Amino acid sequence: MKRIVGILLVAFLFAGIVNAEVNNVDSLVIKPDSVTSVIKKSAARKVKIQEKDTVLEYKPDPIRVVWMGAIIPGYGQILNRSYWKLPIVYAGFLGCAYAVNLNSTRYQTYKLAYKDIADDNVNTKSYIDLFPEGYTIENYPGGESGLKNNLSTAYQQYRRYRDLSIIGSVAYYAIVLVEAYVDAQLFDFDISTDLSLHVRPTLIENKYGVYNSAGVQFSLNLK
Repeated sequence: MKRIVGILLVAFLFAGIVNAEVNNVDSLVIKPDSVTSVIKKSAARKVKIQEKDTVLEYKPDPIRVVWMGAIIPGYGQILNRSYWKLPIVYAGFLGCAYAVNLNSTRYQTYKLAYKDIADDNVNTKSYIDLFPEGYTIENYPGGESGLKNNLSTAYQQYRRYRDLSIIGSVAYYAIVLVEAYVDAQLFDFDISTDLSLHVRPTLIENKYGVYNSAGVQFSLNLK
């Protein structure tokens, strides 16, 4: 009887030890649901990091470039990030403005002088300021009629120069807009070193004879 009781006690003790070991093992095992949750959280974190680190590639809108450049001179080059072109653009505009102003001023000056010498008012003598040093109306070549002819030719000539300056300014403005539009269209054009021309010898097949012939092959690598 004592032997049976001893065996039962040993069995109970062994069962308790095995149950404790199983519980410890279960506590170390990760459940499938928790694994899925960890994977989802890790993937979401990676996506957020990628979105944060992603830099959007800049490309200007050609239509917006033209409209903004038409409103504000040179703004199209700014949108294209071609800042080095701004001094050239504004120097051209300053040159056009100077030419228009100069020719317009001289046109008005010679036109007024011609009107003064052509009228009968003795008090209007603005043409005297245009005489070369040492000349008067008496010793001017051709006299008063010669002065009239020269003043008439001068003011008509400067009127033509003024008109040409205005036309040139408008044309320059259009060129600046076209340049900005083309630059915006070709903003992402590949200009890397992969664009290269290779020249190498090659063997040309002769379809009409027995022997092949040597030649030179040109290959353009675009990408």
